[in-house]
Amino acid sequence: MSLEDRSNALHLLKDHDTARESAAQSRAANALSIRAAKPADFASIVALDQQVTGLAKRQYWKEAFARYVSRREEPAFFLVAERGGEIEGFIIGDVRAWEFGEPPCGWVFAVQVRPQKRLGGLGTQLFDAICDAFRRAGVKKVRTLLARENHLVLSFFRSQGLMAGPFIELEATIA
Repeated sequence: MSLEDRSNALHLLKDHDTARESAAQSRAANALSIRAAKPADFASIVALDQQVTGLAKRQYWKEAFARYVSRREEPAFFLVAERGGEIEGFIIGDVRAWEFGEPPCGWVFAVQVRPQKRLGGLGTQLFDAICDAFRRAGVKKVRTLLARENHLVLSFFRSQGLMAGPFIELEATIA
């Protein structure tokens, strides 16, 4: 091998290593992170919720952040999925003890994923993360409640293994 061929081979190896490092850095920058929500996430959560539901509920989220983020009432969990500095989804739940005579269990009361990020497993990753948090809190069951006509969310929870539980919701209009 000539000196020129060796030099070209070394440059190719260097270029290959540089490309590999660049790809690794790009993957790291695009890696999904699931973490506890922070006060700085407020505007992103409000905007995501409005995008998904079509409703601006700033006061609702202000109260939710006060309970689950600022004071971090235990055992309660507000987790966000972040990629590249953007919140792509969130899940919120807490452990409720002895409601309806049942031992403590985890309740999920909100899960949202940015519509263009759905069907990529993000909701499942969020659900798995909150179930891990519930397990660490010592509970063995997870429950949720949803509107009967919300087929999208019903399908999601069914895909996570949830099915009808032991309770029937009853309601009456009081005026």
